[in-house]
Amino acid sequence: MNQQIRFATSPDGIRLAYAIHGTGPPLVKVANWLSHLEFDWHSPVWRHWLTELGRDHAVIRYDERGSGLSDRAVPDFTFDAWIRDLEAVVDAAGLDRFSLFGMSQGGAVAIAYAVRHPERVSHLVLYGAYSRGRLARDPSAEQRAEAELLLQLTRVGWGTSNPAFRRVFTMLFFPDATPDHAAAFDELQRVSSSPEDAVRFRRVFHGIDVTALVPRVRVPTLVLHARDDGMVPFDEGRRLASLIPGARFVSLEGRNHILLSDEPAWPTFLAEVRAFLATTGPTPRAVPARGDLPNPLSNREREVLALVSVGLSNAQISDELFLSVRTVERHLSNIYTKFGVSGRSARAAAAVRGARLLPTDREIADRL
Repeated sequence: MNQQIRFATSPDGIRLAYAIHGTGPPLVKVANWLSHLEFDWHSPVWRHWLTELGRDHAVIRYDERGSGLSDRAVPDFTFDAWIRDLEAVVDAAGLDRFSLFGMSQGGAVAIAYAVRHPERVSHLVLYGAYSRGRLARDPSAEQRAEAELLLQLTRVGWGTSNPAFRRVFTMLFFPDATPDHAAAFDELQRVSSSPEDAVRFRRVFHGIDVTALVPRVRVPTLVLHARDDGMVPFDEGRRLASLIPGARFVSLEGRNHILLSDEPAWPTFLAEVRAFLATTGPTPRAVPARGDLPNPLSNREREVLALVSVGLSNAQISDELFLSVRTVERHLSNIYTKFGVSGRSARAAAAVRGARLLPTDREIADRL
């Protein structure tokens, strides 16, 4: 099995390296942190992933801006830029409809893309993914101190010949790594990006929050998560699946963030993903956006409303968005006013209207 490396150009002129291998229906793997198309092709960390996924699909994967064979030291290092990069790669590869695989922070990018382009995504697979970055889900002083410490380790030791600093990340990703796997991942860190860009990556990761988008996913979705994942808490994967309408959740026994070929979770992962991607269903078509409210909701009001629509209480919304309960109540009061509802049934009415801001299955059918 060979790979072909090509280049796409993002809207802001950044050259993005992408590779194609395997045969079958297209499967796009969203870029995740630490990638190098050539190095990964021969690495014991990724080789089994690429081989097995390529048996049933034409796999398209790419190096995100600032890493691997893509342009380094780029000015725009934002989550929105990553979404535009995925759009550029998909268009350059000439894909109309495909399955989408998002891992780790790539899961958040995949979710955002699937919400923007539901007509192009046939299946969505999320593994070890999250909707909220480390500091978005826990902005406590302790978490901020730990995050800053890891950034300092990255800044000081990332590009040196001594792997001691990088080994910290290796052990977080692979608690059960063999010496060969650990050495390969140490080297991947060094060749994938500069110390400066590695720090920039992690700063963006910490602040990712696509909570408001998650309930808007309208494509078949499979969520898998290792129970003792040291990089992304298991509860984040479970929470993600609970907020995606109709998503199926699979827990995997293991501690490694990137599954190794000899651990029991690996064949389970493959079987679940293959069975899911083999399912077929009606091809969705684009649905025109619904009209805005006479008094449009603010971004924060929309976030609150999205959580109300999936059944969260005020206290749970407070925890999810790191707001006081009183602030949540104030946002809800504003929403009730804009919807023109009041009384004891106001919350239920807002939840129903909030859900209807997105087209229902029946409305989609009526429009087609």
